[in-house]
Amino acid sequence: MQQQDMLRMANQIAAFFNGSGPEAAVRDAAEHINKFWDPRMRAMLLAHLDKGGEGLDATIVKAASQIKRPKPANA
Repeated sequence: MQQQDMLRMANQIAAFFNGSGPEAAVRDAAEHINKFWDPRMRAMLLAHLDKGGEGLDATIVKAASQIKRPKPANA
């Protein structure tokens, strides 16, 4: 997956949930990513967030602490 695609998808998730209020949007966006994104996608998103999250909706940035970090490949 390309980083640009990941950013677009994450921002679409945020846009969908942003109508439910800030706290619910953060919780629901993190829950959606945890349920439906495979570990590689989550790893890419979290790596981008670790670098500052440029280009990501504020909802996704705020949800970062609730997104499950995948186990390392060699674990």
